[in-house]
Amino acid sequence: MNLDGKKFLVVGSGISGIAAVKLLMNRHLPVVLYDGKEEKKPEEIREKSPWLEQAEIYTGHLPEHVISECDIAVLSPGVPLDIPDVERMKEAGLAIWGEIELASVFERGRVLAVTGTNGKTTTTSLLGEIMKHAGLDVKVVGNIGIPYTSLVSETTEDSVTVAEISSFQLETVHRFCPEISAILNITPDHLNRHHTMENYQKAKERITANQGEHQVCVLNYEDDALREFSARVKARTVFFSSQRKLEQGIYLEGEEIIWNWQGEREVLCNVHKLKLLGKHNYENVMAAAAMARMAGVSAEKIREVLVTFAAVEHRIEYVVTKRGVRFYNDSKGTNPDAAIQAIRAMQWPTLLIGGGYDKDSEYEEWIQAFDGKVKKFVLLGATREKIRDTAVRLGYPREDIILTDSLEEAVRICFDHAAKGDAVLLSPACASWGMFQNYEQRGNMFKELARALEE
Repeated sequence: MNLDGKKFLVVGSGISGIAAVKLLMNRHLPVVLYDGKEEKKPEEIREKSPWLEQAEIYTGHLPEHVISECDIAVLSPGVPLDIPDVERMKEAGLAIWGEIELASVFERGRVLAVTGTNGKTTTTSLLGEIMKHAGLDVKVVGNIGIPYTSLVSETTEDSVTVAEISSFQLETVHRFCPEISAILNITPDHLNRHHTMENYQKAKERITANQGEHQVCVLNYEDDALREFSARVKARTVFFSSQRKLEQGIYLEGEEIIWNWQGEREVLCNVHKLKLLGKHNYENVMAAAAMARMAGVSAEKIREVLVTFAAVEHRIEYVVTKRGVRFYNDSKGTNPDAAIQAIRAMQWPTLLIGGGYDKDSEYEEWIQAFDGKVKKFVLLGATREKIRDTAVRLGYPREDIILTDSLEEAVRICFDHAAKGDAVLLSPACASWGMFQNYEQRGNMFKELARALEE
């Protein structure tokens, strides 16, 4: 795509926005950086990167003449499409892109892209390791914490980009077309941003929008919405299933993960050889393996990585054992469905820490999944009363629910009530905002607090 003569307006001054500005300036394309927060000052933003020293930067109010001078707005993932500033840009005729769309214009290699409500980071990380083990030049980017725009200039005809892509990022793709895509699952999340489940699902489905018969889409057969969606996918569809044998695809049969494709049947791995806990992780493994297999990686190379790959940080991550009590960090469990998978993976009586920022989620299914495992339910954050009331209404004992004001207090209470052989699990089912900068900070604090406990 020819971008000569185009002027860009990058919206958002976080790592995504800064990476986009750097990419555009490297390409000698004119760019303006804008952040709508009144409290931010251009000079403070310039201190974030040498690339911003000479940049044109606006904060707070964005003048009309700046919008009228630009052709393409590149929104950071955290910028909603329906805020007044973005509406002004649309009315002025600017094309609305995200950093995924921008990066894809400069991509020179193959792209494998993963989305879904839960499991994206684990699947993306595992797929990246498999592709590296196959001897390929691999860039792992996207919602995993590394802006796509920061590495796309390093791609070549022989490189492979493995991208984790969120619904926020998919709202602003137009031409982005991965060679192989995957949608792991779709359950309610981010409804405060997308407003309806239909909108959220449509955003996820956009990962396949530009794929055709020469591309591949990997889908979860056990997700009703995705099974129905498969009839509308133009790409070649490969299913994975944790509950049934498939005539073609990848599935769990007893304890073994089986690849069955065009008459070729291979045992990829016994699940007891995996270092990942829980059926949801078996699904993540199957999705990554299917993508790698369709990308041409041998079963042997895939198998070698599957048996060595450990859980990603903040996703049912083992932390420490103190006084016979295991501590697990699932801070990345930022919605009820992710938290359900975590509690199902626990094999011990569990003291569960939950609560946080309210994304308009409902918590009934999460609490119903406790299945007698949760000894104490310790809650914090803006949602603590809402979750407590839901739990009591569903019959969870009120006397076993403890409301706290801090993560430090929650960890101490869990340790005080735990017995040898128990587990303490941080799996909030909520976002971290309001108490923490992000789920990483929350998870790191939990790990520090757990490791500091005295035996």
